[in-house]
Amino acid sequence: MQSSLPSHPIGVFDSGVGGLTVVRALMDRLPFENIIYFGDTARVPYGVKSVATIEHYTQQIADFLQQQQVKMLIIACNTMAAVAADKVRASAKVPVLDVIEAGAKNAVAQTKTGGIGVIGTPTTINSNAYARAIHQLNPASRVYSQACPLFVPLVEEGWLDHAVTRLTAQEYLKPVFVESIDTLVLGCTHYPLIKPLLLDVCGNRMQLVDSALSIADQTADILQSSGLANPAHTMPEYRFVVTDLPVKFQTIGERFLGRSLGKIELTQL
Repeated sequence: MQSSLPSHPIGVFDSGVGGLTVVRALMDRLPFENIIYFGDTARVPYGVKSVATIEHYTQQIADFLQQQQVKMLIIACNTMAAVAADKVRASAKVPVLDVIEAGAKNAVAQTKTGGIGVIGTPTTINSNAYARAIHQLNPASRVYSQACPLFVPLVEEGWLDHAVTRLTAQEYLKPVFVESIDTLVLGCTHYPLIKPLLLDVCGNRMQLVDSALSIADQTADILQSSGLANPAHTMPEYRFVVTDLPVKFQTIGERFLGRSLGKIELTQL
Protein backbone atom coordinates (compact mmCIF):
# COMPACT_ATOMS: atom_id res chain seq x y z
CA MET A 1 0.00 0.00 0.00
CA GLN A 2 1.25 3.51 -0.77
CA SER A 3 1.64 5.91 2.14
CA SER A 4 -1.74 7.60 2.13
CA LEU A 5 -2.54 10.45 4.48
CA PRO A 6 -5.90 10.94 6.23
CA SER A 7 -6.24 14.29 4.42
CA HIS A 8 -6.01 12.62 1.01
CA PRO A 9 -9.26 12.33 -0.97
CA ILE A 10 -11.42 9.27 -1.62
CA GLY A 11 -11.50 8.45 -5.35
CA VAL A 12 -14.91 7.40 -6.71
CA PHE A 13 -15.39 6.44 -10.35
CA ASP A 14 -18.10 5.39 -12.77
CA SER A 15 -18.68 5.10 -16.50
CA GLY A 16 -20.89 8.19 -16.36
CA VAL A 17 -23.18 9.97 -13.96
CA GLY A 18 -24.69 7.11 -11.90
CA GLY A 19 -21.89 6.91 -9.33
CA LEU A 20 -22.90 10.34 -8.01
CA THR A 21 -25.50 8.50 -5.88
CA VAL A 22 -22.50 6.88 -4.15
CA VAL A 23 -20.83 10.29 -3.73
CA ARG A 24 -24.06 11.64 -2.22
CA ALA A 25 -24.17 8.77 0.29
CA LEU A 26 -20.48 9.37 1.15
CA MET A 27 -21.07 13.13 1.62
CA ASP A 28 -23.92 12.40 4.04
CA ARG A 29 -22.10 9.64 5.96
CA LEU A 30 -18.60 11.23 5.96
CA PRO A 31 -19.11 15.02 5.79
CA PHE A 32 -15.42 15.93 6.27
CA GLU A 33 -13.86 13.64 3.66
CA ASN A 34 -12.38 15.10 0.47
CA ILE A 35 -13.71 13.33 -2.65
CA ILE A 36 -12.68 13.16 -6.31
CA TYR A 37 -15.33 11.81 -8.66
CA PHE A 38 -14.39 10.58 -12.13
CA GLY A 39 -17.09 10.00 -14.76
CA ASP A 40 -15.99 8.57 -18.12
CA THR A 41 -18.64 10.54 -20.00
CA ALA A 42 -16.85 10.31 -23.36
CA ARG A 43 -17.03 6.50 -23.43
CA VAL A 44 -20.29 5.76 -21.62
CA PRO A 45 -22.16 3.35 -21.82
CA TYR A 46 -19.83 0.53 -20.81
CA GLY A 47 -22.51 -2.15 -20.88
CA VAL A 48 -22.21 -2.70 -24.64
CA LYS A 49 -18.40 -3.02 -24.62
CA SER A 50 -16.20 -6.14 -24.46
CA VAL A 51 -14.66 -7.42 -21.22
CA ALA A 52 -11.15 -6.49 -22.43
CA THR A 53 -12.20 -2.93 -23.24
CA ILE A 54 -14.00 -2.44 -19.90
CA GLU A 55 -10.93 -3.79 -18.04
CA HIS A 56 -8.64 -1.45 -19.98
CA TYR A 57 -10.79 1.66 -19.40
CA THR A 58 -11.30 0.82 -15.73
CA GLN A 59 -7.57 0.39 -15.16
CA GLN A 60 -6.84 3.73 -16.90
CA ILE A 61 -9.22 5.53 -14.55
CA ALA A 62 -7.89 3.75 -11.44
CA ASP A 63 -4.34 4.78 -12.45
CA PHE A 64 -5.41 8.38 -13.05
CA LEU A 65 -7.04 8.62 -9.62
CA GLN A 66 -4.01 7.10 -7.89
CA GLN A 67 -1.90 9.83 -9.51
CA GLN A 68 -4.22 12.30 -7.72
CA GLN A 69 -3.08 10.69 -4.43
CA VAL A 70 -6.37 9.17 -3.39
CA LYS A 71 -6.32 7.12 -0.18
CA MET A 72 -9.01 4.71 -1.38
CA LEU A 73 -10.70 3.72 -4.65
CA ILE A 74 -14.43 3.09 -4.91
CA ILE A 75 -15.75 1.44 -8.08
CA ALA A 76 -19.23 2.96 -8.18
CA CYS A 77 -20.25 1.42 -11.51
CA ASN A 78 -21.82 -2.04 -11.39
CA THR A 79 -20.59 -2.92 -14.90
CA MET A 80 -16.99 -1.98 -14.04
CA ALA A 81 -17.22 -3.78 -10.70
CA ALA A 82 -18.62 -6.93 -12.31
CA VAL A 83 -15.91 -7.09 -14.95
CA ALA A 84 -12.78 -5.42 -13.60
CA ALA A 85 -12.79 -5.16 -9.77
CA ASP A 86 -10.33 -8.04 -9.30
CA LYS A 87 -7.90 -6.57 -11.86
CA VAL A 88 -8.00 -3.16 -10.16
CA ARG A 89 -7.46 -4.71 -6.71
CA ALA A 90 -4.47 -6.67 -7.98
CA SER A 91 -2.62 -3.54 -9.09
CA ALA A 92 -3.90 -0.84 -6.71
CA LYS A 93 -1.72 0.56 -3.95
CA VAL A 94 -4.72 1.65 -1.88
CA PRO A 95 -7.85 -0.18 -0.59
CA VAL A 96 -10.44 -0.82 -3.33
CA LEU A 97 -14.17 -1.11 -2.61
CA ASP A 98 -16.90 -1.84 -5.11
CA VAL A 99 -20.68 -1.54 -5.12
CA ILE A 100 -21.32 -5.22 -5.87
CA GLU A 101 -19.36 -6.53 -2.90
CA ALA A 102 -20.91 -3.91 -0.60
CA GLY A 103 -24.47 -4.65 -1.77
CA ALA A 104 -23.95 -8.42 -1.49
CA LYS A 105 -22.61 -8.12 2.09
CA ASN A 106 -25.55 -5.98 3.12
CA ALA A 107 -28.10 -8.31 1.49
CA VAL A 108 -26.65 -11.41 3.19
CA ALA A 109 -26.65 -9.58 6.54
CA GLN A 110 -30.28 -8.43 6.14
CA THR A 111 -32.10 -11.44 4.69
CA LYS A 112 -33.99 -13.62 7.19
CA THR A 113 -34.98 -16.37 4.74
CA GLY A 114 -31.88 -16.47 2.50
CA GLY A 115 -34.00 -15.47 -0.51
CA ILE A 116 -32.42 -12.45 -2.23
CA GLY A 117 -33.55 -10.67 -5.40
CA VAL A 118 -31.25 -8.51 -7.52
CA ILE A 119 -32.38 -5.94 -10.09
CA GLY A 120 -29.89 -4.28 -12.43
CA THR A 121 -28.98 -3.50 -16.02
CA PRO A 122 -28.81 -6.45 -18.46
CA THR A 123 -24.97 -6.35 -18.40
CA THR A 124 -24.79 -6.53 -14.61
CA ILE A 125 -27.41 -9.28 -14.40
CA ASN A 126 -25.83 -11.32 -17.22
CA SER A 127 -22.43 -11.11 -15.52
CA ASN A 128 -23.95 -12.97 -12.54
CA ALA A 129 -21.57 -10.96 -10.33
CA TYR A 130 -24.10 -10.32 -7.54
CA ALA A 131 -25.12 -13.98 -7.38
CA ARG A 132 -21.44 -15.00 -7.18
CA ALA A 133 -20.66 -12.42 -4.48
CA ILE A 134 -23.73 -13.45 -2.44
CA HIS A 135 -22.96 -17.19 -2.73
CA GLN A 136 -19.35 -16.61 -1.69
CA LEU A 137 -20.65 -15.03 1.52
CA ASN A 138 -23.42 -17.59 2.06
CA PRO A 139 -23.59 -20.62 -0.26
CA ALA A 140 -27.09 -21.43 1.04
CA SER A 141 -28.57 -18.17 -0.31
CA ARG A 142 -31.15 -18.35 -3.09
CA VAL A 143 -30.63 -15.55 -5.61
CA TYR A 144 -33.18 -14.42 -8.18
CA SER A 145 -31.96 -11.83 -10.72
CA GLN A 146 -34.05 -9.58 -12.95
CA ALA A 147 -32.75 -7.22 -15.65
CA CYS A 148 -34.55 -3.86 -15.80
CA PRO A 149 -33.22 -2.14 -18.94
CA LEU A 150 -35.74 0.73 -18.98
CA PHE A 151 -34.99 2.10 -15.49
CA VAL A 152 -31.79 3.95 -16.44
CA PRO A 153 -33.32 6.03 -19.28
CA LEU A 154 -36.40 6.76 -17.14
CA VAL A 155 -34.22 7.99 -14.26
CA GLU A 156 -32.09 10.10 -16.61
CA GLU A 157 -35.29 11.58 -18.05
CA GLY A 158 -36.17 12.65 -14.50
CA TRP A 159 -39.31 10.50 -14.38
CA LEU A 160 -38.70 9.46 -10.79
CA ASP A 161 -42.34 9.34 -9.74
CA HIS A 162 -44.07 9.02 -13.09
CA ALA A 163 -46.94 6.73 -14.06
CA VAL A 164 -44.77 5.19 -16.82
CA THR A 165 -41.97 4.41 -14.33
CA ARG A 166 -44.47 2.92 -11.88
CA LEU A 167 -46.01 0.68 -14.57
CA THR A 168 -42.52 -0.37 -15.70
CA ALA A 169 -41.55 -1.26 -12.12
CA GLN A 170 -44.75 -3.25 -11.65
CA GLU A 171 -44.03 -5.25 -14.83
CA TYR A 172 -40.37 -5.93 -13.96
CA LEU A 173 -41.16 -6.91 -10.37
CA LYS A 174 -44.09 -9.23 -11.21
CA PRO A 175 -41.82 -12.27 -11.69
CA VAL A 176 -39.73 -11.21 -8.68
CA PHE A 177 -42.78 -11.19 -6.38
CA VAL A 178 -43.52 -14.81 -7.30
CA GLU A 179 -40.14 -15.87 -5.86
CA SER A 180 -39.80 -16.42 -2.11
CA ILE A 181 -37.40 -13.56 -1.40
CA ASP A 182 -37.40 -11.04 1.44
CA THR A 183 -34.57 -8.76 0.31
CA LEU A 184 -34.12 -6.90 -2.98
CA VAL A 185 -30.74 -5.44 -4.02
CA LEU A 186 -30.79 -2.27 -6.11
CA GLY A 187 -27.94 -3.38 -8.38
CA CYS A 188 -27.51 -0.14 -10.32
CA THR A 189 -26.37 3.29 -9.14
CA HIS A 190 -29.33 4.96 -10.90
CA TYR A 191 -31.91 3.03 -8.85
CA PRO A 192 -31.60 4.89 -5.51
CA LEU A 193 -33.36 7.80 -7.22
CA ILE A 194 -36.49 5.67 -7.68
CA LYS A 195 -36.22 3.99 -4.28
CA PRO A 196 -39.39 5.68 -2.91
CA LEU A 197 -41.34 4.43 -5.95
CA LEU A 198 -39.86 0.92 -5.67
CA LEU A 199 -40.66 0.78 -1.93
CA ASP A 200 -44.20 1.75 -2.80
CA VAL A 201 -44.50 -0.93 -5.52
CA CYS A 202 -42.96 -3.60 -3.26
CA GLY A 203 -45.17 -2.65 -0.31
CA ASN A 204 -44.14 -4.72 2.70
CA ARG A 205 -43.15 -7.75 0.61
CA MET A 206 -39.39 -7.14 0.94
CA GLN A 207 -36.71 -4.78 2.17
CA LEU A 208 -34.49 -2.92 -0.28
CA VAL A 209 -30.68 -2.89 -0.19
CA ASP A 210 -29.18 0.31 -1.58
CA SER A 211 -25.57 -0.35 -2.63
CA ALA A 212 -24.72 3.38 -2.35
CA LEU A 213 -25.63 3.41 1.36
CA SER A 214 -23.92 0.02 1.86
CA ILE A 215 -20.64 1.28 0.40
CA ALA A 216 -20.73 4.51 2.43
CA ASP A 217 -20.97 2.44 5.63
CA GLN A 218 -18.19 0.13 4.47
CA THR A 219 -15.98 3.13 3.61
CA ALA A 220 -16.52 4.65 7.06
CA ASP A 221 -15.55 1.35 8.74
CA ILE A 222 -12.37 0.89 6.67
CA LEU A 223 -11.18 4.50 7.08
CA GLN A 224 -11.72 4.22 10.82
CA SER A 225 -9.99 0.84 11.23
CA SER A 226 -7.03 1.80 9.03
CA GLY A 227 -6.49 5.18 10.70
CA LEU A 228 -7.25 7.01 7.43
CA ALA A 229 -10.36 8.94 8.50
CA ASN A 230 -9.81 12.67 7.98
CA PRO A 231 -9.37 14.28 11.44
CA ALA A 232 -9.78 17.83 10.08
CA HIS A 233 -13.34 19.03 10.60
CA THR A 234 -13.18 21.68 7.90
CA MET A 235 -15.07 22.22 4.67
CA PRO A 236 -14.07 19.33 2.37
CA GLU A 237 -12.94 19.69 -1.22
CA TYR A 238 -15.05 17.96 -3.88
CA ARG A 239 -13.69 17.57 -7.41
CA PHE A 240 -15.68 16.30 -10.40
CA VAL A 241 -13.64 15.12 -13.38
CA VAL A 242 -15.15 13.98 -16.69
CA THR A 243 -13.79 12.94 -20.10
CA ASP A 244 -16.41 14.85 -22.08
CA LEU A 245 -18.58 17.70 -20.91
CA PRO A 246 -22.13 17.32 -22.06
CA VAL A 247 -24.55 19.80 -20.49
CA LYS A 248 -26.52 16.68 -19.61
CA PHE A 249 -23.89 15.65 -17.06
CA GLN A 250 -24.39 18.90 -15.14
CA THR A 251 -28.19 18.68 -15.23
CA ILE A 252 -28.51 14.99 -14.38
CA GLY A 253 -25.53 15.12 -12.03
CA GLU A 254 -27.10 17.76 -9.83
CA ARG A 255 -30.28 15.70 -9.63
CA PHE A 256 -28.27 12.62 -8.60
CA LEU A 257 -26.18 14.56 -6.09
CA GLY A 258 -29.02 16.62 -4.66
CA ARG A 259 -26.81 19.75 -4.76
CA SER A 260 -24.75 21.88 -7.13
CA LEU A 261 -21.72 20.29 -8.79
CA GLY A 262 -19.76 23.52 -8.98
CA LYS A 263 -16.87 23.51 -11.44
CA ILE A 264 -16.45 20.35 -13.54
CA GLU A 265 -12.94 19.49 -14.74
CA LEU A 266 -12.32 18.02 -18.17
CA THR A 267 -9.51 15.53 -18.76
CA GLN A 268 -8.37 13.26 -21.59
CA LEU A 269 -7.09 9.84 -20.61
